[in-house]
Amino acid sequence: MEKKMQDAITVSNLSKKFDISKLKKETQFREALVNFAKRAVFRGRDVKEEIWALKNVSFKVEKGEIVGIVGRNGAGKSTLLKILSKITYPTSGRIDIQGRVGSLLEVGTGFHWELSGRENIYLNGSILGMKKKEVKSKLDAIVDFAEVERFLDTPIKYYSSGMRLKLGFSVAAHLDTDVLFVDEVLAVGDVAFQKKCLDTMKDLRNSGRTVIFVSHTMSTVENLCPRVLWFDRGELRQDGRSADVIQHYVSQFGETEPDTKFDLTEVPKRQGTGTIRYTGIEFLTPGGQPKKQIYCGDGLKVRLHYVVNEPISKPEFYFNLKTDTGLRVATFGTALSGHEIRTLFPGTGYIDVDIGLLPLLPDRYYLNLWINTCDLLITEHDTNHDGLENAATIEIKAPDPDRSGNDLEDRWGLSKKGIDKWWGATFVPCKWNFDGLNDTGKSVENA
Repeated sequence: MEKKMQDAITVSNLSKKFDISKLKKETQFREALVNFAKRAVFRGRDVKEEIWALKNVSFKVEKGEIVGIVGRNGAGKSTLLKILSKITYPTSGRIDIQGRVGSLLEVGTGFHWELSGRENIYLNGSILGMKKKEVKSKLDAIVDFAEVERFLDTPIKYYSSGMRLKLGFSVAAHLDTDVLFVDEVLAVGDVAFQKKCLDTMKDLRNSGRTVIFVSHTMSTVENLCPRVLWFDRGELRQDGRSADVIQHYVSQFGETEPDTKFDLTEVPKRQGTGTIRYTGIEFLTPGGQPKKQIYCGDGLKVRLHYVVNEPISKPEFYFNLKTDTGLRVATFGTALSGHEIRTLFPGTGYIDVDIGLLPLLPDRYYLNLWINTCDLLITEHDTNHDGLENAATIEIKAPDPDRSGNDLEDRWGLSKKGIDKWWGATFVPCKWNFDGLNDTGKSVENA
């Protein structure tokens, strides 16, 4: 007989009511007269409107499960997580959570703003019942993950929202918690850090810890969470397999539009000499408009913005697409396509790559970008000027699975013979456009 998994979270008939005063400042005589009558009837008491953020919600989460929660704004998702985190209390019903709880809800939640980053780490550990020695053993890992070493002894109130987010997630993930609640706050961080967080949550799942993850990005929820809860107007509308729940949710309400432009000027970790740097990336239609939805087989224009700090000869622009597991599926490069750029002068510019057909299956893909100068890409004499990992994301959808495919040999007669596996599984024909190059010594745009 198969042994039943232990429940980490049990929610029974949970409800939460908020009372909102209906006595507003009268702006018209009629409104003033109505409110005077109400006060007379209710003998001066405030007239309240009851709003039920949650209504009779019940579900269980087994130990080691990672469960996604979706729903429109006001559906009750954040209220649920606040109750589970004991930030607020329910009007009725009960919850039972087995083990220590860590949560990352609103940016800065759980921090004392007058204390330094280091002091807040120890404070959070003590709240979890950990000894100082236990927290100290994890301090280096927390700081390294959060990328806040330079500011560790600076009060949290001087941190940017992104820095507080990074430290908050790192604390919640690395300290000894059994259950982790994560709200949409991951959207605040840069793309590279978002990927680190998602990878960490997968590791937490594999380690037996329980995670509840709230997000408006359906592809992320589906990739991360085998099971999804759909909330609508405070009620649990559907609980089931992620693909089924998300399909029903999107068919009714649609999905929030993904980003089409990424600012790369403030990315903290990058490689290279800095002679030339990427400053941004855009996903556009072949006609140059923002490409908000990308389907299998669509045409796509990728615009790479850059800044040149010193004159540079024969720069080569590259980027590749990879899955969340790190598998490279395609690489694009000016040199790979047979183009040579002679000299770029100080200033700003952009370069476009027109991809005639994007034969990728539905998924979220991450972009690595780099700029080299060399005669041959793989050589001991090449020089890297800029390199960014997970600089942007692109989400591919498939309204009709029959449109998808990687049969490039059949379509274009391409042979994979001689192509190194390092470049990925697919070579995608494309056309490079150099109208935006600043090879005349003048900037073509203000980046």
